Amino acid sequence: MATGAAVTPSPVSDLRSFVEKQSHQHILDCYQCGKCSAGCPIDYAMDLGPRQIMRYIQMGLKKEVMQSNTIWLCVACETCSSRCPAKIDIAKVMESLRILAATEGSPAAEKNIDLFHRTFLNTIRQYGRAHEFSLAVAYTLKSRNIFGNLGAAQTMFTKGKLVIMPPKVGGASWVKTVFSKAGSTGPDVSAAVKTEGRH
Repeated sequence: MATGAAVTPSPVSDLRSFVEKQSHQHILDCYQCGKCSAGCPIDYAMDLGPRQIMRYIQMGLKKEVMQSNTIWLCVACETCSSRCPAKIDIAKVMESLRILAATEGSPAAEKNIDLFHRTFLNTIRQYGRAHEFSLAVAYTLKSRNIFGNLGAAQTMFTKGKLVIMPPKVGGASWVKTVFSKAGSTGPDVSAAVKTEGRH
C-alpha cells in the first residue's frame, strides 16, 4: 500500500456504515489501546495492523483500507476480538471488509490469496475437514509454484505434519450440504476478487 500521501478523513462515511451494518460492531467504540495489534500473530506481515485498520475505518479512509493487505492476511483466529476491552469483534470487522472487497470487485493486495482460500475451502468441502497434503498439492499445482514450498514440505513430512491419505470423518456429507446451501447465497468472491499477478 502506498504511504506518505495526503489523506482526507471522513468520519461519516459509507465505509463505516457498511462495516457496522455487516459486522454489527460499533466502530467508534474503539479507543486505540492497541491490544489487538499487540496480540495478532500475523501483525508482523501486515502493512496496517488491526488497530490501524480500526482507526482508518473511523476516519473513513476507504481507499487505504481496501488497498491494505491486512484484510487478506487476517486468519480469523479471533485473538484481537478476545483481547479487545471495548468488546469489539475485530475479526468480524475484517470479514466485513473482505465481503466489501468482493462485492465491489476490489483487487486483493496479496497475490493468489483468493486462490489459496478457495483451494482450502474445496478441501473442506471434499473431505469434511482440512487435509494439509491435499491442500498443499492442489495449491502448488494451481499457483504453478512447483518448487516454492519444497523445503517447508520436507520439514513437515519429517515431523509427521503431512499425512498423505485424508482421514475419514463423520458428518462429511453434512459439510457438503452446508457448502451447497452457502453457494446459493452471498457475493461470488471468485468472480469479484481479481488477484494481482495471478497466473
